[in-house]
Amino acid sequence: MSIWHRDFSLAELNDRQAGSMSAYVQVRIIEVGADFLRGTMPVDERTCMPFGTIHGGASVVLAETLGSVAANIVVDPSVQSCVGQDINANHLRSALKGTVVTGTARAIHIGRRSQVWGIEIVDPQSQLVCVSRLTMAVLDRPQKLA
Repeated sequence: MSIWHRDFSLAELNDRQAGSMSAYVQVRIIEVGADFLRGTMPVDERTCMPFGTIHGGASVVLAETLGSVAANIVVDPSVQSCVGQDINANHLRSALKGTVVTGTARAIHIGRRSQVWGIEIVDPQSQLVCVSRLTMAVLDRPQKLA
């Protein structure tokens, strides 16, 4: 059974990133599973340190993008939206310039007022590069007056 509010196409989810930081660093959603969201990001001149390894902040951009997209497709967007409250990241291994890292976001908690997402980022050899936890606030959209 899927945790998502409805089915979303990869094109729809990727198009939502236009004009944002995640589009600039080329985060791409590549898979929507029943209970996870997966995306990639190249390690290149936009996302690496001067000495050719992934920048920790770029890993956080990937993690927050995946967790935020996931949080917002769990809720009914006509009634609620989700915004980030807290993120942490443990950087475990370097990824080298010229490679692509892959992140997978999975729900740890989906509540009425908050969500917590765990995001694991791996290198092309499936070795952990970063683990992150993102807390999202679930906000009610204002009701329109008749």
